[in-house]
Amino acid sequence: MLRLAAATAFMTTLSLPAAAACVGDSYFDLMTEAQKAQLSASIADMPYAEGLTWAAVKGGDTLTIVGTMHIYDPRLEVIRDKVADAVQNSDLVMLEATPEEEAKLQELIATDPGRLFIVDGPTLPERLDVETWQLVADAATQRGIPSFMAAKMQPWYLSLTLAIPACAIQEMLSGVSGLDKMIIQDAQAANVPLQAVEPFTTLFDLFKGQTIEEQIDMLRVNMLAPDLQQQMFVSMLDLYFAEDVGRLWDMSRIAIAEMPELDPTESMAMFEDMQDALLDSRNRNWIPVITDATQTHDDIVVAVGAAHLIGDQGILQLLENEGWTITRIP
Repeated sequence: MLRLAAATAFMTTLSLPAAAACVGDSYFDLMTEAQKAQLSASIADMPYAEGLTWAAVKGGDTLTIVGTMHIYDPRLEVIRDKVADAVQNSDLVMLEATPEEEAKLQELIATDPGRLFIVDGPTLPERLDVETWQLVADAATQRGIPSFMAAKMQPWYLSLTLAIPACAIQEMLSGVSGLDKMIIQDAQAANVPLQAVEPFTTLFDLFKGQTIEEQIDMLRVNMLAPDLQQQMFVSMLDLYFAEDVGRLWDMSRIAIAEMPELDPTESMAMFEDMQDALLDSRNRNWIPVITDATQTHDDIVVAVGAAHLIGDQGILQLLENEGWTITRIP
């Protein structure tokens, strides 16, 4: 579980492409030629490694599948326009979360604050050494989170929040929309119904088995490489808009091996644990939800994070395994 915790803190950053405000050195540009060759080899046979928009057809059913990112960048408008007709003419739009799920989540947090906050026992300054707490408090302040609030956040939740570099957090707080929210807006304007592919408690369920000590370790790992976080965000933005999703994801295998104080072998085990928990298992759970929806809807848009599209456990390959014909939309 500790491996999963540490990897999730680091890899949540890597699965969330950056906002335009994140500038500076790109991790990809800083890679050695040997590392780039290793990266190219690792994705050479990866199914659906490139592409953000796809059509899947089976019988009389059509899925339009879109790989999204959750933070705004003006270049997203091009992708939005590309899929606008498909969204507006669809029978259903499926996403990781709809406004209904978000409202349920807010209600759950309001009625059960212990889901996200420490309501009993020692707070984080009492559990961490002075030096580590100061790092955490400074990182939280840079993201607009007062230290007194950070002190009472569940460590796993604070870890995921601090995994988003300060350069991106301001874009999120300003209220501008990522591609998933754009698609929701277009669907609502056309009165197209929305459906989530998973329960709104999925993230909670991922961490519910962790002890507070494991969550604290997760938080410590997340404090180790702030420069690497920002470099990854910059390169991810470039690779996302190049539709080079497989390279974007597998680049993180190399990056996580460079995390200070982590053994490379342990790092790879962490990566595999994380990929199964955050991507592969969820993808497998989504397929029956999507195919069940085709029993009552003929034309569906599925808009989920771009990393969910790639690989032999990505939703495109899983759909192909079930007899769907997959075609990239140029």
